Amino acid sequence: MARILFDHCAKRFGDVRVIDDLNLEIRDEEFMVFVGPSGCGKSTALRMIAGLEEISEGQLSIGDRVVNDVHPKDRDTAMVFQSYALYPHMTVRENISFGLRIRKMANQEIDRLVNEAADMLGLSELLDRKPKALSGGQRQRVALGRAIVRKPSVFLFDEPLSNLEAELRVQMRAQISQLQRRLKTTTVYVTHDQTEAMTMGHRISVLSPAHPDGSTNLMQCGTPLELYDQPQNLFVARFIGTPNMNTLTATLNDAGDRVEHPAFTAPLVNGAGGNGAGAMRGKQIVLGIRPEHISSPDELDTDKPVGFDGVVEIIETVGHEVIIHVRTNDDLIIAKLGSHHKLPDYGDRVQLALDANAMHLFNPETELRL
Repeated sequence: MARILFDHCAKRFGDVRVIDDLNLEIRDEEFMVFVGPSGCGKSTALRMIAGLEEISEGQLSIGDRVVNDVHPKDRDTAMVFQSYALYPHMTVRENISFGLRIRKMANQEIDRLVNEAADMLGLSELLDRKPKALSGGQRQRVALGRAIVRKPSVFLFDEPLSNLEAELRVQMRAQISQLQRRLKTTTVYVTHDQTEAMTMGHRISVLSPAHPDGSTNLMQCGTPLELYDQPQNLFVARFIGTPNMNTLTATLNDAGDRVEHPAFTAPLVNGAGGNGAGAMRGKQIVLGIRPEHISSPDELDTDKPVGFDGVVEIIETVGHEVIIHVRTNDDLIIAKLGSHHKLPDYGDRVQLALDANAMHLFNPETELRL
C-alpha cells in the first residue's frame, strides 16, 4: 500500500514560509496533481515526499510508515525531473539500469527489467544510443524508464514536460497517464500547466503562495470536474479554466433572489449562493461566470438567458471558436462565440447573454464560495 499522508506539514526556509499546515491524503494507486502559480510550494511538497527537503513541522507518512527521518533512498520512491538528469557518457541501456546496478541486482534480472521498460516506452531500438543522439521526447522516456525499472511504491514527477514542444507534450501526457493506469502506482505530479492537471489527474490539489496569517496554502483538492464546476474560493475559480472565469463586482438584492450588476440583473436559480447567500442580502458580492456561459443570444443554450451589451476591445480567433473581450461599464467581460458566427469588429457594440444557471457567487471579504 502506498498511501501518502501530509499531517499538518510545514516547510520554512529561515523566516520564509513555503508550505503551511498542509493536510492531504493521496490515496493508494491515485494519480494526484499539484498545480498552482510559481512560488506556491508544489515542487517543495513533492521534494518533501522524496526526502529531498526536510519537514519543518508535522508528519509525512508513506504507507503505514512515518518518513520524516527516513533517508530518500529508503522511501521506495522514484523521481522524474524536469531536466531529465541523464548521464551523458552512458547509453540508454546504462542510464535505465544504473539504479539497479547500484543495488547489485543480478545481470539477468537487470536485462529483463530494462528490456521490459524499453518495450513499454518504445525505446528498444535506442538502447545503444547516448542521450546526445536522442530528441527531447526520447530523453524524457529514458528518464521514465529509469523510474519504472525500480518498481517503486510511488512515482514523483516534477514538471517533466515543460521542456518539450506543445505537440510532444500532448503525446507524453497521454503516455504517462496510460503508464500509470497500467502500473497502478501511486503518482504525484507537479505542473504549472492547468491543462496537464485537468487531463491527467484523478484528483488535483490547487496550491497558492503561503499566506501571511499562516493558514494552509492548499486552496482545494478534488476531481477536475469538481474544481471546474464547484470552485470553493476565488483563487481556484480564477486559476482553473481557460480563459479565466469572469469575476464581477455585483450586489445581491434585499430579497436575496437576484444579482444586480450595472449592465444586467440576473435571477438566482438552481440554489446559486447556497445557504450563505442569505447573510449577503443587500450587500456586495463577487459574481463568477465562465466565458463559455456567455455568448450571443442566438447561440447560448439556456432557459435562463440574461442579456446585456458592450463594446468589443479584443478578438481572439482560435479555430472552432472566437473569444471576445467586451467592455461594459467598468468591467471587461470575456465571452465565447462559435467560429461560424458573424464576427464583430473592434469597437463594435454587441449584444450578449449569460446563462443564469451557471453563475457562481463569492464573498468579497473571505473570497469563499457562497
